[in-house]
Amino acid sequence: MKHVFVETNWVVDYCAPAHQRALAAIKLLESANSGTINLHLPAPCLAEARSVIRVKFQPREADTLREYLKWAKASGHVEAAMEEATRRVLDQFEGLVKRDLDNLEARIEGLKAEKGLHIFPLNTDMLEQSVSLATEKLDLKPYDNSILAAVLARARELAQKGARDLAFCELDGDLQPWDKYGRSKPVLTRLYNDAHVWVYGDFTMTTPEPPENW
Repeated sequence: MKHVFVETNWVVDYCAPAHQRALAAIKLLESANSGTINLHLPAPCLAEARSVIRVKFQPREADTLREYLKWAKASGHVEAAMEEATRRVLDQFEGLVKRDLDNLEARIEGLKAEKGLHIFPLNTDMLEQSVSLATEKLDLKPYDNSILAAVLARARELAQKGARDLAFCELDGDLQPWDKYGRSKPVLTRLYNDAHVWVYGDFTMTTPEPPENW
């Protein structure tokens, strides 16, 4: 069975306010719960995602639109009925986002009960891997360095237990083994290859395709 690693960006896309959730992230967990794949998530990603979601998805644009409506109504660019209807939509939008953000902790906590998702804490091997990565020419932020170490060390653990089909769904350009032009990053490519982890650039596991002999 395929073992698939995800990190903070998957949690963000799965736990964001309803209108911002990524269908591919939801389907990935559905595949795990159906037994098609095993999904693995480093535990620190839960706390990181919570912080990102609370900052990223605040409905600030609603206030900007209200300011526009106030000006547009006063200058005759929108009729009163349109202005009132738009304000109702903005109020509904804000209310729904607030509700989802108020329930964020519960949604994140619910991930711990998903049968197909294995949330693993950092252990000694992962911390040692993180230290060894510091001597590589990676230029990663400390958090990214820790997540990479967690994935690589966990992949070795799974391989020792007989797992052969290992993958990492990674949307963060810093941890992808290619640059924005599609050129290989030699050090990251080597590290993933040594751990026998194929890296996908999306949650659908379609691109890039692994070679036939992978």
